[in-house]
Amino acid sequence: MDRETRVLAEKHFQGLRGRLPGGVRRAPDCVDFIDRPDAFSYADFFKGYLLPNVPCVFSSAFTEGWGSRKHWVTPDGKPNLDYLLQNYGDIVVPVANCGVQEYNSNPKEHMPLRDYISYWKAYIQENDSSPKGCLYLKDWHLCRDTSAEDVYSLPVYFSSDWLNEYWDAINVDDYRFIYMGPAGTWSPFHADIFRSFSWSVNVCGRKKWILFPPGQEEALRDCHGSLPYDVTSPALLDVRLHPARAHCSPPLEVTQEAGEMLFVPSGWHHQVHNLEDTISINHNWVNGCNLAPMWHFLQQELRAVQREISEWRDAMPDWYHHCQVIMKSCTGINYEEFYHFLKVIAEKRLLTLANGTGTGTAGSVDDTRLGAQQAAFDVSRITEVLASLIANPDFQRVDTSTFSLQPEELLQQLEEAVTATASL
Repeated sequence: MDRETRVLAEKHFQGLRGRLPGGVRRAPDCVDFIDRPDAFSYADFFKGYLLPNVPCVFSSAFTEGWGSRKHWVTPDGKPNLDYLLQNYGDIVVPVANCGVQEYNSNPKEHMPLRDYISYWKAYIQENDSSPKGCLYLKDWHLCRDTSAEDVYSLPVYFSSDWLNEYWDAINVDDYRFIYMGPAGTWSPFHADIFRSFSWSVNVCGRKKWILFPPGQEEALRDCHGSLPYDVTSPALLDVRLHPARAHCSPPLEVTQEAGEMLFVPSGWHHQVHNLEDTISINHNWVNGCNLAPMWHFLQQELRAVQREISEWRDAMPDWYHHCQVIMKSCTGINYEEFYHFLKVIAEKRLLTLANGTGTGTAGSVDDTRLGAQQAAFDVSRITEVLASLIANPDFQRVDTSTFSLQPEELLQQLEEAVTATASL
């Protein structure tokens, strides 16, 4: 990040005055297509798409050097199932049944990749049908199971990735996934975890994306307040079931070709269909631009838990603590872990600034260094959200006595850094 971009970003968030970044009221008519890697910088992406929170598609030129595009694909552009079988066959992978609805998702089972590939080959031979149903390999943590060095490289545009930086630091999990499945497999309507950004690359095959800007999903709720499972269902035309449907603007529809990379902004609900046999690589990620929406989402999740068990509030000892436990079980994170998430990222950025590392202009097309300007921007965003967390009554009920650094002390360090870097 260069200074000009940082100043622009900080003014953007100062103008919001603590409010959430506004959702796009209406989907654009088309998505921008980024053609040439040598003519598109990190600053271009940050200012044009990340900050305004709008999608874009990168051409296949951005991924042409990836090992997966060479080895996972046959000469005629199909998934190289034999290569995958030979190299990853014994790894156990999660597989969803697209033909069965379980709430607003699909039930999953786990099986060795070799069994899934056997199913896939038989599915193709039987003209895209199987008595086992339409099975989709989803959310395979390849990076957690084996080395992905020769599979793909992280595009510089998505290198400010706090979510995976944090989970790598504590060595617990990650949000890097492989998806693969035959034509007809799909993902039901959803928004990404923690209101994260995501990026998705088709190693081979084609996908159809149906995307709704933040806020538009509210008009899709049914008379019971539930979001749809399938936005292409004729049931959405029933005004008795979906009384607000007429107020929803048309979605943005994107056909993603082989090798192309789609940026999905924060809070955009979407549904995805594989038009051909397809393999994709996907990351979820959070940084300073969508940290506030993540924090807002977590507050909504806790309030939902509190409403659900409100009748036991007076009878249950440590009711507030139990709400946090349930929240972590359902959401994957609670207020205590959110603080530790902020702390890990903050301490790394403060160290960058203290050491004077990365003082050059990071974020050019071929430079993946963090850079002092990026660190300073990150510190400013963490400071705002941490101050809100500390002031939150539910966080004030969390026992912080065992924390290695008290939240107020961390906030003071961050505020001092913001002052010190104002003229950086």
